[in-house]
Amino acid sequence: MFKDGWYLGCKHIQSDNYNERPKSDGVSCDISLVVIHCISLPEGEYNNQNVESLFQNKLDCSLDKGFKSLEGVKVSAHFYIKRSGEIVQFVSVNDRAWHAGLSSFKGRENCNDFSIGVEMQGTDKTNYELEQYNSLNTLLKELRKNYPSIKDIIGHQDIAPVRKTDPGVCFEWGRVSF
Repeated sequence: MFKDGWYLGCKHIQSDNYNERPKSDGVSCDISLVVIHCISLPEGEYNNQNVESLFQNKLDCSLDKGFKSLEGVKVSAHFYIKRSGEIVQFVSVNDRAWHAGLSSFKGRENCNDFSIGVEMQGTDKTNYELEQYNSLNTLLKELRKNYPSIKDIIGHQDIAPVRKTDPGVCFEWGRVSF
């Protein structure tokens, strides 16, 4: 169940990294796409709060040499699914999270405008956990029920193929119920 774009079946941590979806004739853009990503900071390390800190602009970039490129970066996703299956929401689905970057899908540019971003805790080279697929499928079912305009679910690599490879070759699309 959703209330004001917030999924009631998960933990909420508000990110400041969002803005309004664009409007046409005073009406918000239809949400038609779900984009699956993957993330871990540092890559392949899961027992920390670094992703949450990144999405809240609180990541201490001195913690790891790989974080230097993240200094000053402002990003977010609507949802983050941890290895345990826990779902965390950072941005209301009614708002535009900053997850896709330079992107295009079916001839439409700026996928952030009309998509929902779901980050899976992991890497594009490692297997995901059964609990993550179960939580993703539960979330997708609720999204489809509450946002019937959603028609497609794809990976980040499908909307930014030159720049991105996530969720990667180990993501099992056959486990996704959509």
